[in-house]
Amino acid sequence: MIVCWGFLLVEALLLVEINVGLRRMRGKNEDESELEVISIRTMAQETLGDWGGALATITYVFLGYTSMIAYSSKSGEILFHLVNLPESVSSCLFTTIFTMLISVGGTRATDQVNQWLTASMIGLLLAIEVIAVAFGGWSGLEGSGDWGKVPATIPVMIFALVYHDLAPVLCAYLGGDLKRLRASVLLGSIVPLLALLVWDAIALGLSAQAGQVVDPVELLMSERWSGVSYLVEVFSLLAVATSLIGTLLGFLEFFKEQLKNFSRDSKPTRTLQEPIGMGGWWARNKISFTAMAMAVAPTLVVSTIVPDAFSAATDIAGGYCMTMLYGVLPPAMAWAMYNREREDTSQNELSRVRPALLGVGIFAGGIVVEQILQDFSALHP
Repeated sequence: MIVCWGFLLVEALLLVEINVGLRRMRGKNEDESELEVISIRTMAQETLGDWGGALATITYVFLGYTSMIAYSSKSGEILFHLVNLPESVSSCLFTTIFTMLISVGGTRATDQVNQWLTASMIGLLLAIEVIAVAFGGWSGLEGSGDWGKVPATIPVMIFALVYHDLAPVLCAYLGGDLKRLRASVLLGSIVPLLALLVWDAIALGLSAQAGQVVDPVELLMSERWSGVSYLVEVFSLLAVATSLIGTLLGFLEFFKEQLKNFSRDSKPTRTLQEPIGMGGWWARNKISFTAMAMAVAPTLVVSTIVPDAFSAATDIAGGYCMTMLYGVLPPAMAWAMYNREREDTSQNELSRVRPALLGVGIFAGGIVVEQILQDFSALHP
């Protein structure tokens, strides 16, 4: 878990450096009221060329949809247990609420809501972990473990720790301030890491007590005090909500950037009078609503008609999409930027940076290969 966190931290810092470098090259005005986001697709195209942009686009769109499907499907499952609302209805309602929050409230309102949800989630997690320790969950920490099980869990670890889809939005939100961006990435990634490490220790302890392969969440929810079950369900819903907000925010901004570029390219050269009334309102907001429909509609369709989509979507997103997009591409983009700026960069600095870029790139490629081998072994046991 710590190795995956360190790997993803390096990749996130690379994305921040690349994004801020491109913002400075473009001369972005950081005082504008509307965020001007440079998406991962634009970053790849400007550093690696058209092939990089195409690869990033395909991977990011596939990642966005699989992540959204996973979150939407899981929210329906949780709400069904909490309020007995059908999964298809509850998942659609849950996803629609946060979509409207982002579309109507904007980034700053969404940020405030997300901070409140995150604080509540952390409070609930602490309460659950205290109860679990009192239940005896920590006593099995020193038990035996099977390192052979680790490779199959790496996609889930990456899926749980990834926040890189927010990097372009964060760079725009903080005005390209590298000092604040680095601090945000570091401190923001430590919080989920610590929470997951404590939870893993508890889960291993509970599993050791059971003496068999069993879901530690089910063991915890079987505790005599019925309130534990409610706490776990609410915490899970908050975890899905905060993850959905981050993914949806980045996904919407990605589609908005592509639609703006398409609209700019297809706009007629002569200037027309801007429409007024409803026509003017639609002209100002059509890109946002179109992006919202493109991001959410396929998600709701798939999560509704495909039962138990969460596990499959998690494996695909963590094992392939996230590792390729946020593992392989960032060092390749950084390498290309260093080559382009060789005239302004000392050879000593290049010699120090390139081994690190090569190392994280090989590590990411190894995860993709391992996932392919895992899938092949599952198909041909």
